[in-house]
Amino acid sequence: MKYKLGELIKDFNVTKKEVTDLLKEQFSGTKNNSTILTEEELNYIFECFTLKNSVESFDEYYALAALKEEKPEPEQKETEPEEKAATNKKDTAKDSEKADKKADKKEKAEKVVKAEAAKAPAAKKTDGKPAAKKQDTEKSSEDNVIRKKEKRVVNTRSSNVNIERYNEKYDHMAGDKYRSDKMLSKQKITQRSQQKNKMRGKKETEAERLNRIANERKAKPITVVLPEEITVHDLAIKLKATAAEVVKKLFMLGMMVTVNDVIDFDTASLAAMEFHAKVEKEVVVTIEDRIIDDSEDADENLETRAPVVVVMGHVDHGKTSLLDYIRKANVTSTEAGGITQHIGAYRVKVGDKNITFLDTPGHEAFTTMRARGAQVTDIAILVVAADDGIMPQTIEAINHAKAAEVSVIVAINKMDKPAANPDRVKQQLVEYGLVPEEWGGDVPCIPVSAKTGEGVNDLLEMVNLVADVKELKANPNRAAKGTVIEARLDKGRGPIASILVQNGTLNKGDIIVAGTAVGRVRAMTDDKGKRIEKAGPSVPVEITGLDDVPTGGDVFNVVSDERLARELVEQRKDKIKEEIFAKQTKVTLDNLFDQMQLGEMKELKVIVKADVQGSVEAVKQSLEKLSNEEVRVSVIHGAVGAVNESDVMLANASNAIIVGFNVRPDAIAEETAERDGVDMRLYRVIYDCIEEIESAMKGMLAPKFREVVLGKAECRNVIKIKSIGFIAGSYVLNGKIVRNADVRIVRDGVIIADDKIASLQRFKDTVKEVAAGYECGIGLERFNDLKEGDIIEAYEMQEYRD
Repeated sequence: MKYKLGELIKDFNVTKKEVTDLLKEQFSGTKNNSTILTEEELNYIFECFTLKNSVESFDEYYALAALKEEKPEPEQKETEPEEKAATNKKDTAKDSEKADKKADKKEKAEKVVKAEAAKAPAAKKTDGKPAAKKQDTEKSSEDNVIRKKEKRVVNTRSSNVNIERYNEKYDHMAGDKYRSDKMLSKQKITQRSQQKNKMRGKKETEAERLNRIANERKAKPITVVLPEEITVHDLAIKLKATAAEVVKKLFMLGMMVTVNDVIDFDTASLAAMEFHAKVEKEVVVTIEDRIIDDSEDADENLETRAPVVVVMGHVDHGKTSLLDYIRKANVTSTEAGGITQHIGAYRVKVGDKNITFLDTPGHEAFTTMRARGAQVTDIAILVVAADDGIMPQTIEAINHAKAAEVSVIVAINKMDKPAANPDRVKQQLVEYGLVPEEWGGDVPCIPVSAKTGEGVNDLLEMVNLVADVKELKANPNRAAKGTVIEARLDKGRGPIASILVQNGTLNKGDIIVAGTAVGRVRAMTDDKGKRIEKAGPSVPVEITGLDDVPTGGDVFNVVSDERLARELVEQRKDKIKEEIFAKQTKVTLDNLFDQMQLGEMKELKVIVKADVQGSVEAVKQSLEKLSNEEVRVSVIHGAVGAVNESDVMLANASNAIIVGFNVRPDAIAEETAERDGVDMRLYRVIYDCIEEIESAMKGMLAPKFREVVLGKAECRNVIKIKSIGFIAGSYVLNGKIVRNADVRIVRDGVIIADDKIASLQRFKDTVKEVAAGYECGIGLERFNDLKEGDIIEAYEMQEYRD
C-alpha cells in the first residue's frame, strides 16, 4: 500500500519536523508531504513512536476499564408480560454467574487502585514532583480510557439483530481514512440492489423519451444539406433520427411514403423542419458548370451580329440557284446532277452588312438540328416556284419553320417564266397560314428570278430589315459557343467540322468540346477557303483538330481545361449508352392515357397522310374535334402520298404520331420509325382511326391478340405417378412443345379441354422445350382424362398491331 508522509503526520497527530528528524537519522534525502514512504521507513517510524509512548504495566488500564463496566445499565420494565417470564427463566442462572464474575473483578480492581494510591506518596518523594500533577495525569488517562471504550450495546436476544454492528470494534481500531473508505464501499455493496430497483421504477416511457429527444433537438438544432432528391432512409441518417420517425412525420404531413421512396427537396425540407433542423440546399457543381461559361451577357457588352438565314423549299424550285446568284459564284455546276450534296454555310456582304446563309438539302438537316435542340437560324427564306406553286416539300418546309418559330420570308422564284403566277402562290400560302403583307398579313412575299437576278436585291434588303426588327445581338468578347452544321472524316486531315459561331469569338488553338468530340483548333478556314485566326458571332468556319467526328446539330463550347473537357466527353458517351438501353418513351396510343394521367401530355400532335386531299381534311377536322380539357389534338402536318422519311423525322422532332389512310410507308421511313420509336398507325377506314384515338384518350384502348400455334404432340402412353398424377408419354409431331405454354386437347378432331403445361421432361431431365421428332413426358395442370391418340396442341397469345 502507498503511504504518503502527509497521511502519516495526520494519522499520528505529530508535526512534520518530528517525522523528518527521525528519518534523517537513518535515511538520506529530503521529504515532503507527497513523498511515498518505503516499508523500511514506515517500520522505523512505527518502532520509534511505539517506544516513545510505551508504559510499564497495563494493570492501571484494565482497572479503569473495569470501573467503567460497573456503570449500572438501565433496568428493564417490571411490567413484562407473564408470557415472557417462563421464557427468561433459563437465562436467570447465566445472569447470576456473570454477576459473580463481575464482583470478583470489582474486588481485584479495588485492590489495584488501593495499591496505586499507596505508591503515590513514595513516588512524590522519589520524583520530587507534586502529588497534584500525578493526580491530574491519572485523571487525563482515565478520560482517554473512557473515550476509547465508548461503544454501543448490542442485544443479541432480540428478534431483529443488525449484524453490521459487530464490526464496530474493527472500525474503531482503524484510522479515520480507512474507516470512511470501508464504510463507503460497504454502503455501495449493500445498496446496489436497491439502486437497481429504483432505476426500474423510474424507467421513462416512449412518449417521455420522444419528448426529451425533441427538446434536445430544439435546444441544439442541426444543419442539414439536402440535394434535389433524397430517399427517406438517407434523410433519416442526415437528421440523426430513425427511419420510422421520419416516415411518421411525413405521414402526419399527409404523405404516404416508405423507407426506400424518393422525395423532393421541398418535401424533405418540411420533414427536416419538423425535427427543428436548419435546411440548406445542396449545390451540385458539374464539370460543365466548371469549364463552360453560360452566364448571361450584360447589355453594354452586346453588339449587333449578322442574321443567320436558311433557304428551304421544294426540290428544283431554285434554292441553290438563288443562293448562287447571291454569292456570285457557280456552286451548282460542281454538284452531281445540280442537287446540293451537303450542308453549306456561306457569308455574303450586302451593302455594309453581312448575312450568313445555310444551304440545306431540303429541310432534313434543319429538322435534325431542331430535334437536337439547336436553335440555329433567325430567318427562313421559303423558295416557291411561281409556275409550280406550293408542292408537298413546300408544305413540309412551312410546318418546320412554324415549329421552329422563325421569321419567314417567301421568295417567289422563276418569275422569268411565262407560266409564272405569283397571285396563285399567295392564295396557296394563305391556305397554310402564311398571309402576305400586301394582303394584310405579316409575311413578306418578294418576286425574284435566280436566273436574271430580278428582285434579289429587294429580297436581301428585306432580310436586313427583318434582322433589324429582331435586334440580333451577341457578345464577341467571351469564349465561343455555337453549333455544328456538318462534319465528315477526311483521310488526310482527320475529322473536319463545319461550325457556326453564335456567341463569343473562336480563336486558333482554343480547346473545343462538341458533343462527344473534344480537341484543340489546329486550323480554321472561312467559307471561301481562306485560313483565318479567329471567327466572331454569326461566322461559319471549318475547323480541324477534333478527336472524333461530331454530329450535325451538336452544340460546341470553348473550354479552359482540356483534362476536364475529356472527362466531360466520357460522361456524355456514358449517358448516350444509357439512353440507348433506357430509351425515352415516345407518345403512342398505347401510353397516351398514362402520360395524360402523369400530366406529361397536354397536346397530342398528329401527322396525317392519305391518298387524297379530301381524306386529309376530313381526318384533320375529325381529330381536332376530339380535344378535351386534358389533352388537345393538334394536326401539325397533313399531306397526300406515302409516309416518307421526312414525316418520320418531323414526328420524332415534334413527339408526334403518324396516321395514314390507304397509304403505306416506304422502306426507309419504316426503318427510321422503328429505330426512333415513332408510333405509326395505318388505317383503311377513317372511323377506325377516330374511334381508336378517342379510346386511347379515355384510357380504354384494349390491346389486340392473336393465337400463334407452337407445335403439336401425340399422346402414345399414359403413365400414372402417385406423387404427380397422370403423365402423357408423347411424341412431338411438328413445331415444338414449350413448358408453361397453353395447350388444348383434341380428340377425334374435337377440342375436349384447354389447359396449361405444368411439367415437361425428356427422360429424367426437366427441359424448357422439345422439338419435333423427339419423345417427351407432358404433365398438365388440371386435365387428367388423357387417352392414347389424343393430340396436345401448344399455342401462345401474341399482342399485335394492325
